[in-house]
Amino acid sequence: MLSSTFLSATNHLLAQAGWARQRLMAHAGRTARLELAPVGSIDFSVSADGYLAAWTGEDPPDVVLRLPLATLPKGLAEGMEAVMREVRIEGNAEFADALGFVFRNLRWDLEEDLSRLVGDIAAHRLVDGGRRFGAAGRETLERFGGNLVEYLTEEQPLLLPRPLLAELAAEAAALRDAVGRLDKRIARVERGRAARRG
Repeated sequence: MLSSTFLSATNHLLAQAGWARQRLMAHAGRTARLELAPVGSIDFSVSADGYLAAWTGEDPPDVVLRLPLATLPKGLAEGMEAVMREVRIEGNAEFADALGFVFRNLRWDLEEDLSRLVGDIAAHRLVDGGRRFGAAGRETLERFGGNLVEYLTEEQPLLLPRPLLAELAAEAAALRDAVGRLDKRIARVERGRAARRG
């Protein structure tokens, strides 16, 4: 299930990106394994036309890509570049470089897919509206975060503002030093008392 979903989705994106298929064609017949810890792995090969195909074999793959599944939400928020920074790649350097480049730069042309369903103009307006909505949502979240921090530092001081935190840290260090000096004085006084008794 996971393997067929990955291959179908990737091949759909490759169909929209001739440059990516061209880059992969040079590695036709090579094999790779995408390890998604802890879910499992997906084995695939590159076909002669630059698409990915399911692969099963006894030999080790030419390239292994290791990706912790926990990093995938980062891809939704920050894009594939952020996810690809977390991938660990082993194996044939040339093939690994080609796969890395393709996965980093492969983008879904949502407008193209929507235009088949609703027409070009409606697809453009839907995608544009979605972008604006996403930007407004991010802006709202940023403002909310700023307001929350201000509330927790000023109105209901559960958090300390940075300047006050630095001041508090300096005071704590001064207090620690004073307690250390007092400890030494007490130790000297006790040694003096012990010497007078003895």
